[in-house]
Parts: sequence; structure tokens; C-alpha cells
Amino acid sequence: MRFLGHLLAMIAVALAVGFGLSWYALSDGRFFGTIDVGPWAAWRDAGSPTPDPYTRAFVSRNGALQLGASEGLQFVANTDSDGQRLDRSCRYRIDGTTPVATFWTLVPTALDGTPIARPGSPAAFNSTRIARAGDGSMQLYVSKTLSPYNWLEITGDGPFVLALTLYDTSSFTGVGPTVATLPSIIREACAS
Repeated sequence: MRFLGHLLAMIAVALAVGFGLSWYALSDGRFFGTIDVGPWAAWRDAGSPTPDPYTRAFVSRNGALQLGASEGLQFVANTDSDGQRLDRSCRYRIDGTTPVATFWTLVPTALDGTPIARPGSPAAFNSTRIARAGDGSMQLYVSKTLSPYNWLEITGDGPFVLALTLYDTSSFTGVGPTVATLPSIIREACAS
């Protein structure tokens, strides 16, 4: 009887670990095939004709149209550079430079992918719509409150996601001359 109890316990643990890891690989899976640069993560093989099984499962579960490998790469951040969850009650400064790309967009969305920019205003930043410093760096602000320089007003409450899409870039394909960096996401202030 004792043997049967241990056997059932081992089976329960094996099933819990197996299903838990499978759920993680399908829902987030950042350890299984992503490019991580600070708070930003991208599925490296999402647009390739033969993605790895984890990427295939993530793309199937996500259901979003993916860029082809030669078209570009999308990075997603759901935390700031300090690892805190992005929250609409806070003001964020996206600071730094983007890798070389023909065009890029930065879109804030709710967790379900719906845009959260204020209606009647631009829905996203893009590489042709921002002011840069003399050294090519940029300061973008995403918040509900008025901010200086390049500001995108968001609405609603709760967590959100930033999606940075680089179009026609070779920075992360291994053919670029240097390792690319992405801008940092800095939480400046939060409404109480």
C-alpha cells in the first residue's frame, strides 16, 4: 500500500511539472528561443519557414500575424528596465537608441493587444515622427499625464505592453557588424 502511495505521488509530481513547463513554454517561454535585450524580448524564429517547436507553439497560441524573417523583428516589453510591470498609472521614459532599421514603430497596447493610445491622437511612435538629440539618441514618454519632448498619451488603467517593431533590420540576424542595443524603459513617476 505504501508503494502505491509513493507511485501515485510521483505520477502527480511528474504530471504537474510536465504540464507546468508546457504551459510556461506556450504562454511566455522566454527561456526557449527568445532574444532578450534588457526588458525587451523577441521570438527569433517567429517568421522563419521552420521555427523551433516552442516558437511554433507560441505563435499558434498567440494567433498574431508574424513578420517574415527578412521583413523585421518585433520586441515586446511588459516590464521596465528594473523588472517592474508596466502600469498605465505611471510615466515611462524610453531612453536610448534603436538598432539600424529602415523603419520602426513603438506601440503601447493592453495585454489583449488592443491599442491604448488616446482616441484622436497618434496610436504609436515611429521613426519618422520623433525628435532626436544631436547624438541620435531619443527620449520618448508614454503616460497619461503631459510629458516633455516626444509624448504619447495613453488611457485606461492596469498593466500594458510596449511592442517595438524593427522593419528591414539585420541587427539580430548575425550578419550585422556589432551587437545591437535597445532603449531602456525608465519608470519616472506614478499617480497615487
